[in-house]
Amino acid sequence: MTNVAPTPIAGAPPGAPGTGKRAVLPARSLVLKILSALILFGAWEIAGRIPVSYAFPTFLESMAALLRMAADGTLWVAYAETLQPLIVGVAISAVLGIAIGLWVGLSNFFDWLFSPIFIVMQAAPLAALIPLLVLAYGIGLTSKVLVVCIMAMPVIVLNTASAVRNTPENLKEMGKAYLASDPAILTKIVIPAASPVIFAGLRLGVSAGFIGAILAELKITPTGVGDIITFSRSIADYPSMYAAIFSIILLAVLFLNLLEWVESVLFKGNQRGYVSD
Repeated sequence: MTNVAPTPIAGAPPGAPGTGKRAVLPARSLVLKILSALILFGAWEIAGRIPVSYAFPTFLESMAALLRMAADGTLWVAYAETLQPLIVGVAISAVLGIAIGLWVGLSNFFDWLFSPIFIVMQAAPLAALIPLLVLAYGIGLTSKVLVVCIMAMPVIVLNTASAVRNTPENLKEMGKAYLASDPAILTKIVIPAASPVIFAGLRLGVSAGFIGAILAELKITPTGVGDIITFSRSIADYPSMYAAIFSIILLAVLFLNLLEWVESVLFKGNQRGYVSD
């Protein structure tokens, strides 16, 4: 007689059948991410040694430049400038983006009213809008924050609205059958059901926000990490230029992983199924 292992029950306590595999997933995900990084950095090193271009340094040269800038304080001073519009813009985009997205997703009228605006914002060439922002708000912090918001907010709003709009109706009907109030249905059913797409929109929005922050520094006024990139390119210090680019990408990746962790803490019962898992 063949023994069949019992099917694990969702939400089972530690030690229950099937929880061992779930515990292995984070370690497997970490190994795959490290392997992917090693392949990328190895390819970078090989391309720099061929060389692909005189303006393409090796990975080790770029990391040496990164350590040098970190040691002499150049990198920290630059990030003190870059993080101001980035943090403010991303925070505004996340809070307003999710709030407006919920509003749009729950109301056909507000969907009709606001969705075209954010679709146009997402499709508009930002480089063409920057001179208008500078003309209206100058070259200070306000213009840079607006650039970050224009890049980040549309994708957050549209993803949130789509997620809320496509929440299964049977879940809402079940809540109504148990006499749940509209706020309870929103917080206990709609938002948890829509959370994977909402957080996907947040990750895309944050990525766009990082691009917007650097683009603002390159196009509006050379400050922060954008200034390092521009100045290093002007004096042909390509290791420093690539080191600055690498540092902002690394910061973005760390922030996106932080968002994944926050999502897993807030919605423990949902199996996210990231590609790397």
